[in-house]
Amino acid sequence: MTHTGTLLHFVEGTLVHAGPHVHENSHPLHTHSFFEIALITGGEGVHHSLAGRQQLEPGDLILLRPGVWHQYDECRGLQVYNCCFSADLVQRELAWTREDPLLGYLLWTGPFSAQRRGMLTAHLEPGTMKEGLQHLEELRRLRNQSLSRHRGDVVGWLSLYLSCLARTVAEHGDRGEQTHPAVLDAMRMMEADPARQWMLTDLAHALHLAPGYLVRLFKSATGLPPMAYLSRHRVELAADQLLHTDLPINRIGESVGWPDQNYFARRFKSHYGLSASAYRQRFNARKLSPSAR
Repeated sequence: MTHTGTLLHFVEGTLVHAGPHVHENSHPLHTHSFFEIALITGGEGVHHSLAGRQQLEPGDLILLRPGVWHQYDECRGLQVYNCCFSADLVQRELAWTREDPLLGYLLWTGPFSAQRRGMLTAHLEPGTMKEGLQHLEELRRLRNQSLSRHRGDVVGWLSLYLSCLARTVAEHGDRGEQTHPAVLDAMRMMEADPARQWMLTDLAHALHLAPGYLVRLFKSATGLPPMAYLSRHRVELAADQLLHTDLPINRIGESVGWPDQNYFARRFKSHYGLSASAYRQRFNARKLSPSAR
C-alpha cells in the first residue's frame, strides 16, 4: 500500500488548534510542524508510528512532538479530538513548564526518555477525559476569535488541559522528579547554540560540575546523557528545516551541529526511521493546515 506523504502545518498567526475529527478506514501517513495531542473519544482504530502499532480505545492519549510521523489504520468511526499547538508557544509563553515536575515531563523530558523518540502515550479515565474535553471545547470556542484579544484565554485553557494530562501521567508513576537547575541550564545552553561542537567537559565546566555528576543528573531527569539529549534536539531542528526549506541536506546537517554528512545521516535515521532525503520526499509533498484534517 502506497501513501502520499503529508506535512500538516499552522497557518500564519495560529498558536493553538483544537477540534474533533472522525476517521473511517485510514488516515494517511503524515507529520507535523507543531505539537499534537490526540485524545481518542470513540470508535476503533490502530495507531501506527515508529513505536509500532497500538490498538486504540476511548481514553487513549497520544502526544507527539514536532516532526514525528504517524498514521491511523483500520478505523471504524474513530473519533479523535486533536489539540495542536506551536513549538514557538512552548518555547515562549509555556517556557515555564520546563521547570514544573509534571508539565516538564509531559512536554520536555518524557517524550525523549525510554527510547520514545518524541512520543508519549497515556490513558485517561472517564472523569479525567470529561474534564479534558471541557478544556478542549473552550479552546475550540476561541478558535475564530482574535488572538490579539484572547491570547491569555488561549494560553490559559491550554495550560489547564496540559495540567489535566500531566496529573494523569504522574498518577501512573510515569514521570521524573523535580528537575535539577543545572539540567535546565544545560538544556537551554545547548538549545541556544546547537551548531556549536559541544563537549561534555566544556558543558560541565560552564556549569561548575564534574562531568560524571552532570551525566547522572541529566539521565535522572531525561533518561538520556546530555549529548544524547542534544542529538534529539538537533534532529528535530533538522526535520523542521527539511520540511520548510530547500536547503541542501549537508547544509542542514552543518547548521544543527553535524558537519559530517554520514554521521548526520546515521543520527537522523536512528531517530525517525527514515533517511533525511526520504523524510523530505515523503512529508514535504504537500502542506495542509490542521483544520483540513
